[in-house]
Amino acid sequence: MVGRTKLRCTCRCLVFAASLAAASPVFAADPSNGRRLAHRWCEACHVVTPTQSRPATDQAPPFATIAKMPGVDAAKIALFLLDPHPKMPDMGLSRSEAADLAAYIVTLK
Repeated sequence: MVGRTKLRCTCRCLVFAASLAAASPVFAADPSNGRRLAHRWCEACHVVTPTQSRPATDQAPPFATIAKMPGVDAAKIALFLLDPHPKMPDMGLSRSEAADLAAYIVTLK
């Protein structure tokens, strides 16, 4: 009987710990920070908000267009941001900044 009680207690502790980890904002990307980053680093070339009139160049797609591309999700956007292509400058984003920026972009779907 003691073994079953110990097992139940261990299972409850694991479920509680898992629920805390899943709900913790430490592990989640922050779209609000992503929006701030977009204004700082991206709006010179991209339309980053629905209210922005136009960017300085027409060579970069609006963020809403990127968000609506088939098969695009936050993980793919973050990966792209960490390994930019020749037309895009290397902004030296950290992984969490890339995740935040990607999380913001997908909110524009």
